[in-house]
Amino acid sequence: MTNYVFQNYDEKVSIGKIICLARTYQKHAQEMNTSVTDDPLLFLKPESSVIFNNESIIIPKMSSCLHHEVELGVVIGKKGKHITQNSAMSHVLGYVIALDITARDIQSVAKKNGWPWSIAKGFDTFAPISDVVLKEEISNPLDLDLELKVNGVIKQRSNTKFMIFSIERIIEFISEVMTLKRGDLILTGTPEGVGKIVEGDVIEANLRTICSLKVDVKKEK
Repeated sequence: MTNYVFQNYDEKVSIGKIICLARTYQKHAQEMNTSVTDDPLLFLKPESSVIFNNESIIIPKMSSCLHHEVELGVVIGKKGKHITQNSAMSHVLGYVIALDITARDIQSVAKKNGWPWSIAKGFDTFAPISDVVLKEEISNPLDLDLELKVNGVIKQRSNTKFMIFSIERIIEFISEVMTLKRGDLILTGTPEGVGKIVEGDVIEANLRTICSLKVDVKKEK
């Protein structure tokens, strides 16, 4: 059974809610034929979607089209509500490299019908994350190279400086909606280059040389 605690940290911190952002990179919005929004666009994943390094993404029987999305994850270290941008970084514990796996066929049907995305985003194994890097080890989280390879071939490569919203703005906005608690994880959105993954693929994601993640893909039995 998966132990839903962040790894590579002296104190065990249980993973709380996973708050995800959509359309935070202009080029990704363009490739998905959508527009960016004035405020962050939020959706949630359950903690049961988390897996760790060297585990497997499982293609569910309900879907035949999974897409990879590499993202910077922000781990909350201190509880807060109505957090200002000036104090936002004091609520950050650290960072991870993460994947937001999407059942694109299910999401497409949902979008067409005006339904929520929860099923497309919420399957078990749909949120692989790396070990935590404490914030003190990263001087500027908005100048980090993101890279994702599938079977050794680069599919996504960008830098967090291209994010539309700052981390401070993201934390401020989310905390106006819901209380952020220690162990909550914010997935800040993906750059361009998302694409399909299939059974047997090996996915490697890197946040510069700071942290990395490697998972494979299997079908549900």
